[in-house]
Amino acid sequence: MAEQFDLSNFEKSMIIREMNYADINAILEMQRLCFPGMEPWKEEQLRSHLGVFPQGQLVAELDGTVIGSCSSLLINFDEYDDRHTWDDVTDGGYITNHNQDGYNMYGIEVMVHPEYRRMQVGQRLYEARKELARELNLKSIIIGGRIPNYHKHADEMSPREYVDSVSRHKIYDPVLTFQLMNGFQLMRINPNYLQDDKASGKYATLMEWNNVDYKPISKRHFKTSLPVRICVVQYLMRAIESFDDLASQVEYFVDVASDAHSDFVVFPEIFTTQLMSFLNEPSPSQAVRKLTEYTPQYIELFTDLAVRYNINIIGGSHFVKEEDDEIYNIAYLFRRDGSIDKQYKIHITPNERKWWGISAGDSVRVFDTDCGKIAIQICYDIEFPELARIATDMGANIIFSPFCTEDRQGYLRVRYCAQARAVENQIYTVISGTVGNLPQTENMDIQYAQSAIFAPSDFEYARDGIVGETNANLEMVLIGDVDLEILRRQRQNGTVKQLKDRRHDVYRVEYKKD
Repeated sequence: MAEQFDLSNFEKSMIIREMNYADINAILEMQRLCFPGMEPWKEEQLRSHLGVFPQGQLVAELDGTVIGSCSSLLINFDEYDDRHTWDDVTDGGYITNHNQDGYNMYGIEVMVHPEYRRMQVGQRLYEARKELARELNLKSIIIGGRIPNYHKHADEMSPREYVDSVSRHKIYDPVLTFQLMNGFQLMRINPNYLQDDKASGKYATLMEWNNVDYKPISKRHFKTSLPVRICVVQYLMRAIESFDDLASQVEYFVDVASDAHSDFVVFPEIFTTQLMSFLNEPSPSQAVRKLTEYTPQYIELFTDLAVRYNINIIGGSHFVKEEDDEIYNIAYLFRRDGSIDKQYKIHITPNERKWWGISAGDSVRVFDTDCGKIAIQICYDIEFPELARIATDMGANIIFSPFCTEDRQGYLRVRYCAQARAVENQIYTVISGTVGNLPQTENMDIQYAQSAIFAPSDFEYARDGIVGETNANLEMVLIGDVDLEILRRQRQNGTVKQLKDRRHDVYRVEYKKD
């Protein structure tokens, strides 16, 4: 029997999904319609949300049109003052205080396009938030809710009396009533929460939904420490006769790091140029091309060592010829679970360009590991503060900088900049360099290094902001512990708070690869 109607012509598609960069203009326009008279998001704030915590940014879409959205971040709520404001808990709307190991989701906005209200769009967004909280095993969802009808009753009752009347269904409030109906319970009322929310008299109701499926699991030792042990290799460049000689030297250091129960072992920049000592190629550019032929052996060696010794390896860096026939300076991350990632050197020195014809990469990567998020910035790259700021905003807590410098002046540029990046971004930085010499290898004849681990400069960190450093120009290792929990606490409550105190209204660093 023939169908009378093509039902597909009547179907609608309502979905809840993660926000993306293409949604930003629609969200900005929707916010102006939803909250007239209130300052809307800035585009850079929404971009920051997507860079910091993309899972927590959701939209409702009907037939391809964005009709609602909600934004959130993760925190440990007990670290915030009882009288916190919206600016306090969102870092001025940029959520760079997001704590990926936080126990609480904090909702900072929900909105539904005026033309699509009474379609349970808000309820769908709330349910999606609850599902995310269950998926991430969060203790609760907390929101600072507006009470937009309070201005109609402000002359006759206090905020507490108003909230009590709404709770007992004597007064209807479009926000508070909705939140109560969705299982949120009142915690307290905060004054001066949102300065431009005149309809609410600047008050907000702190509300909480408890996740009954929450299973307490702490990744922190005694809930006060999250230590990461780093072994930095200061590698001696000396003539060798085969790849096996290099492999033997590398495995020795990985073994040392593993015996010390290190989480990471870090090798220097282009230390594999040691292979040039037996390639017998006088032309530096041709020697580099011959060196790239060892890339498969290099990757296989480090992958095997990472798994066998149960340690994450920053494999220094290595010259790699890729499909475009260009040669890149690439640092590889070899995780102990056998997975591999890589970071291209972005800024190429005049020396690399002149002698070896090295090409530049163009993306800043931040890598997930079993010890949190890290970044790798090879030698010259650490001298450009924008890269470290971008990596920090993407969640990096440690930046590893393999380097290779031939004199003290070049070394000090790397060292001073790595220390500055640690202070500016409240992160740990690690530098690992080569020493020794390769007398018969053109452009790799002398080396100068003093490897180190640096911390921000404040009371809870190592004196002088130096976790540890090697002796200059000697082959040795440095083993030091950094504490990611201290890092997180100090970002919130340190003597100075460089990340929280940035003037987003005056300047910004824009990453064009977004």
